[in-house]
Amino acid sequence: MQYHTATSYENAVELAEAAQGTIRFLAGGTDVLVQLRAEIVTPDVLIDIKQIPGAADIQCLADGSWQIGAAVSGAQLDEHGTLKANWPGVVEAMNLIGSTQVQGRATLTGNLCNGSPAADSVPAMLAANASVTIIGPDGQRQVPVKDIPSGPGKTTLKSGEVIASVNLPAQSASGADAYLRFIPRTEMDIAVVGCAVSLELDGPKIAKARVAIGAVAPTVRLVESAAEGLIGSTLDDAALAALASAVRDACDPINDKRGTIEYRTHVAGVLAQRAAKIAYQRARSKS
Repeated sequence: MQYHTATSYENAVELAEAAQGTIRFLAGGTDVLVQLRAEIVTPDVLIDIKQIPGAADIQCLADGSWQIGAAVSGAQLDEHGTLKANWPGVVEAMNLIGSTQVQGRATLTGNLCNGSPAADSVPAMLAANASVTIIGPDGQRQVPVKDIPSGPGKTTLKSGEVIASVNLPAQSASGADAYLRFIPRTEMDIAVVGCAVSLELDGPKIAKARVAIGAVAPTVRLVESAAEGLIGSTLDDAALAALASAVRDACDPINDKRGTIEYRTHVAGVLAQRAAKIAYQRARSKS
């Protein structure tokens, strides 16, 4: 196995283009190293991007949007008070991944690129309408997070491409988000169901909404019909019932030892309602 430390994203792309065999970019390594030790994947080439200038930086841009470097850890996100106040759902989703030790290494970018349908941070990023900056052989491009997962363990990233940052839009003065998951144990487990909701209010009424679900389909899904049922409401019982129904309709889970199709589908609706209530309360508290 060859190990390279990239000095820039362009250098990382050059190293990837020159490499032969299986290539993995290394940011936190909480997925790559586990897969390597378990012999699930044995990379021929590891390209470490942690030392790239800006890779571990969190920046709030002039327009209020956020640029989160590819090597920013979950612990860094949790310690950033302003980001946590703006996008609590994204931060709390990332905080659910692994142990305290894992939090010091795991990254939003790695969680996304691992391609797991049960990834905790990905529904939260979808609900937040996040995008990623990708650098590859053909230059730089911006892609919505929702367009990255393509199947279990798969993404739409092209050969030689690397994600440089996760980008969150500016949070509305009347907006908030939330993420919830269900797991069999109290901690350090994989989501049986996950749900994220992001809302923007106009007075007491919901003006904009985004709803995303995880672990109940081959990829994390944005459920537009669920969001539409919330808009114009004050999150009354009818809106909550419509939300749960739309989320359940969007589910396409599997039966396994961690949950049946019927169970996962039911829980998805319940979690969506609970996450929506939390996001709504957070948004109302701003007024």
